[in-house]
Amino acid sequence: MPRIEESVEIAAPLETVWAVAQDVESFPDFMPDVLSLKVLERSPDGLRTVTEWEGIIKEFKLTVRCTEEDVWDPQARTCAFRMLKGDFDSYEGLWTFTEEDGKVRFHCVVDYEYDVPLIGPLIKNIVALKMKQNAANILHAIKARAESR
Repeated sequence: MPRIEESVEIAAPLETVWAVAQDVESFPDFMPDVLSLKVLERSPDGLRTVTEWEGIIKEFKLTVRCTEEDVWDPQARTCAFRMLKGDFDSYEGLWTFTEEDGKVRFHCVVDYEYDVPLIGPLIKNIVALKMKQNAANILHAIKARAESR
């Protein structure tokens, strides 16, 4: 299963970065690749959500959809996520928020599987590149939002 890892340093307090990352309903407002995001379920403590995502891969004019479960751990400062249904065969990962010298290291790991019959190595490489770009785009969008607050 392919794995993507991306990381970014954010010059904002941990609480601010955490709040921006948890405010998933606002993602379409500042993430151009997220067309819509709807919260389907939220636990009373807000630490578990099920969300429905619709994104776009502009280069291919392709809309991607998935329903995702997120589990937030405020003690460990992590968010574990996994696809419940969607266009991938599997999709799961972990966001980690770590304080470092007055800044926040926001790290993302994504494991995914996207199998298409007769898909060639070139197409798999393009999918891997788009997955890496998507992870970086999310991290940098949250960085910009947190640093502007």
